[in-house]
Amino acid sequence: MAVPPSAPLPCSPFYLRRQAPCPQCSWGMEEKAAAGAGCREPPGPPRAAAVPCFGISVDQDDILPGALRLIRELRPHWKPQQVRTKRFTDGITNKLVACYVEEDMQDCVLVRVYGERTELLVDRENEVRNFQLLRAHGCAPKLYCTFQNGLCYEYMRGMALGPEHIREPRLFSLSADVPKVEVLEQELAWLKEHLPQLESPVVFCHNDLLCKNIIYDSTKGHVRFIDYEYAGYNYQAFDIGNHFNEFAGVNEVDYCWYPARETQLQWLRYYLQAQKGMAVTPREVERLYVQVNKFALASHFFWALWALIQSQFSTIDFNFLRYAVIRFNQYFKVKPQVSALEMPK
Repeated sequence: MAVPPSAPLPCSPFYLRRQAPCPQCSWGMEEKAAAGAGCREPPGPPRAAAVPCFGISVDQDDILPGALRLIRELRPHWKPQQVRTKRFTDGITNKLVACYVEEDMQDCVLVRVYGERTELLVDRENEVRNFQLLRAHGCAPKLYCTFQNGLCYEYMRGMALGPEHIREPRLFSLSADVPKVEVLEQELAWLKEHLPQLESPVVFCHNDLLCKNIIYDSTKGHVRFIDYEYAGYNYQAFDIGNHFNEFAGVNEVDYCWYPARETQLQWLRYYLQAQKGMAVTPREVERLYVQVNKFALASHFFWALWALIQSQFSTIDFNFLRYAVIRFNQYFKVKPQVSALEMPK
């Protein structure tokens, strides 16, 4: 992404050679200078907020003393004797050390010291610009400060990948197929507006009637449900529509197995007769058919969001991200035809 040209930042090598004071280092300094000169803001992307720039130089061969000086500025409430440090040795351009207090490293400051004379190869001004620009769009960690020969930023939890990891299909860029947040918000609003109008009764539901949660005792002719972790009060049509969606399977999902209309009508007739204890009319069955297929959309939406969350936190060996994309795709595929269904008069 192109960045408009501007004057050298106060923390650039040109300023450092003159040992000029450096109270702050960011585009924010340029804004103040432009305002003082009566200049208008030039066209281009919005400028990021200023970050502190400390006149501290950290010794590459003895990082810890300088790193702790920076921590006293950034985390004055931390007791020096409680600060823990961890060196990262994977980098071949810079040196990196983590400073933290709690074992879980929830609040952790990374101190990165530039390699000797790396400014001959790397534009450090542009690096700070890029850092702030990406952070403004949620694509980078927080930048806490810059100093004479490095910067401090937020620690991002996770695992640094190795060559053996990036060959795994589950790590390919599948997330590009996940709908944007704005789209999901629109679809959620649509579901909340339209589904309650169907007047499906609220009953006690299982909410997770996949095949493995249904146990059939052939000796007694009994069907029983297991695993009640998602059970609770819900719309009747959701529970049935969710069950129909599970006809497609979980590990190898194939929606060709989604029950056809005639199969559904037969299933729903048996269901209503068992519920009412008497014969039911075709209109009653058709009404439930429309409700169920519309609520099946909510089932797709729910389990897709569930899979996105699982993809971030679950340790189970299952491709949750792929499953989320499959459910989202099916939601958008069937929504037009399902939306056209009308309740019988």
